[in-house]
Amino acid sequence: MSTVFTKIIDGELPGRFVWSDDRAVGFLSINPLGPGHTLVVPREEVDQWVDADPGLLAHLTSVSRAIGAAVQEVWQPPRVGLLVAGFEVPHLHVHVFPAWDMAAFDFANAAKTVDAAEQDAHADKLRSALRAAGHAEHVRD
Repeated sequence: MSTVFTKIIDGELPGRFVWSDDRAVGFLSINPLGPGHTLVVPREEVDQWVDADPGLLAHLTSVSRAIGAAVQEVWQPPRVGLLVAGFEVPHLHVHVFPAWDMAAFDFANAAKTVDAAEQDAHADKLRSALRAAGHAEHVRD
């Protein structure tokens, strides 16, 4: 049975994509820890990061770094958070988000609801920053 992330990747469920390539995608979290909180997800259904082959992990890290640089450019937080938790969905995903303090890493502080227009604006800002950084081939319109 496919995961909710596979359904988003396949277009069966909506997602605000900021990155797409042959191995991974990046889309905004529906319960963000901060503006621009992006999930970097392999197209391949891998349950845990320890189950992924090293090449896939390296690719996810590279994509996360590019998105993290865009988060840094757009929101200018003191840190950009990077987490692999995986309890919510049994499909490997990397959380990339702005962090102003350690509370930013606590999922209890994640937004329970989001404003659609605000999320659209966050996705547009990330796409613009990624294009400006030379990643246009991986950014959907």
